[in-house]
Amino acid sequence: MQDADLATYALVPGQQVRARVLEHFPWGVMVRIVGHERAGASVDFMAMDRPSGAPRSLPPEFPPVGAEVTAVVQEVRRWEGRSWVRLSLRAADLAALHWRCDLCMTTTTLSPGGDGLTLEVRSAGGPESHTVVAHRACLLDALHPDSLERARAERVGLH
Repeated sequence: MQDADLATYALVPGQQVRARVLEHFPWGVMVRIVGHERAGASVDFMAMDRPSGAPRSLPPEFPPVGAEVTAVVQEVRRWEGRSWVRLSLRAADLAALHWRCDLCMTTTTLSPGGDGLTLEVRSAGGPESHTVVAHRACLLDALHPDSLERARAERVGLH
């Protein structure tokens, strides 16, 4: 696995990060995550607030090249090719990132203090992995009652 791919394992959906804007594109902006410089990252135009009220963020609404912004990790993709981190700059996502639970298909909150968890699905057969999002309760329901993992899942992320 490449260093850039390994760098993404420290990042999870719902986590806030600082990012420096590198370049503008019609689809959004390319960024570098501060402290995770080897990880590739971007912000799609749909993951930015739209002060103009337009259906999508317009290039003049993009943060300027060189600016350092607070962002929230939306997705980490490690499925094929280079790993990639998708970030959001939306104020609502920074307050609380909501995402679909892959077990019950309803919304869960991935931000600290939320009811969502992320699970890394990996195999010994290759470097690819996939993140599964779940409500804590959905994961507990899916685990066998005698599984030691139930006790860990009940406490992970809680102080």
